[in-house]
Amino acid sequence: MSDDGDNGRFVLDLPDPDAALALAGEAEATLHRLGALTGAALVLRGLQLVITGRPTQIERAAAVVELVRPIWQDGQAITAVDLQTALGALNTGRADDHAAMGEQVLARSQRGNLLRPRTLRQKKYVDAMERHDLTFALGPAGTGKTFLATVLAVRMLTERKVERLILTRPAVEAGERLGFLPGDLQQKVDPYLRPLYDALHSLLGPEKTTVLLEKGVIEVAPLAYMRGRTLSEAFVILDEAQNTTPAQMRMVLTRLGERSRMVVTGDTTQVDLPSGQLSGLVEASEVLDGVEGVAVCRLTSADVVRHPLVQRVVEAYAKRDSGKVSRSMHR
Repeated sequence: MSDDGDNGRFVLDLPDPDAALALAGEAEATLHRLGALTGAALVLRGLQLVITGRPTQIERAAAVVELVRPIWQDGQAITAVDLQTALGALNTGRADDHAAMGEQVLARSQRGNLLRPRTLRQKKYVDAMERHDLTFALGPAGTGKTFLATVLAVRMLTERKVERLILTRPAVEAGERLGFLPGDLQQKVDPYLRPLYDALHSLLGPEKTTVLLEKGVIEVAPLAYMRGRTLSEAFVILDEAQNTTPAQMRMVLTRLGERSRMVVTGDTTQVDLPSGQLSGLVEASEVLDGVEGVAVCRLTSADVVRHPLVQRVVEAYAKRDSGKVSRSMHR
């Protein structure tokens, strides 16, 4: 690393071509995006990143590059969310928290990517799951609620901290009445559970997932199948929990047995229950907030780590919904 002093030029030596490509992005799109955020100019020259601009601009750009180093150094692409999160951490004096997040590797995917929280709220969510027996995660689509829970569950299963993994979600579209759907029982419920299988496949691969499912080490089942059971030595994930009724939520929360933990995820803006029916997730997250052993984490559109368009979609709907509330208050 070298500094050309008063010339407004800073040079960072990169370790290898993969890291350089990951940092720059396709057609140096990531560098252009960072330049737009900081006012500095960033260009890649071989294995050197050259940053030019005013001293304050250079300092901010270099600080962001350093904060996202764990990602590009591993050869992984830098997303817009990664840049915004790093810049936000600098603006709020939380650079140390962001640096700790970069070191928090949870697992490696089947494709070889290191899996870690990508925003500070995601880090807080992961920390909560590790420290609490019951964690609620509320937030819009694409914020990693289910995926991060599955990553942690698979890691705990691998480390023998739990004996089995149970993933469940309400089949609300069928009103928990699956008899009208074609096929056998598994074929009836699979469409509702497919997102959970997708997460397992990305972590374990299809073959290992199938073996663990056949052995009963991993169970993927609709919520109705949890009734009357005691879930001991298990990591339980209740997904799409906004579509549970209060009675269903109370039922599943009281299934938790010894040496088990549960993560309940959902998006309270996408409730598919009949009009006027209270969501069990809304009720439980309010009733249990502050209870010892329980954590309630709230993610926002700023934590969306899917396609950048998803973040804009979430924000557009939130703006529309807030407008509806405002109009109704003035009637």
